[in-house]
Amino acid sequence: MHIRLIRSGGLLGVPRRAEADTAARPDGAALEKLAYEVLTAADGPSPSGPGVPDACHYTLTVDDQPPVEFTDPGLTDAQLRLVERVLGEGF
Repeated sequence: MHIRLIRSGGLLGVPRRAEADTAARPDGAALEKLAYEVLTAADGPSPSGPGVPDACHYTLTVDDQPPVEFTDPGLTDAQLRLVERVLGEGF
């Protein structure tokens, strides 16, 4: 599985991109499960409400699937863990 994650927005507005090929990672199966969890949750209703200034916006693409977008604050646990693992960022 090929995972691409782009973070845009934020305080500085500098985009950050990362890609992961799960076949080449020792934690590949766990990362695939996490990506599927985020993709599946995207099929449900999305939370609505006003955005916040300087929020980070994420675009997730898995293989040839349509991109899924989500914004902080309010990341789900799965989204947060995926961001941490793919972008290598802790919150």
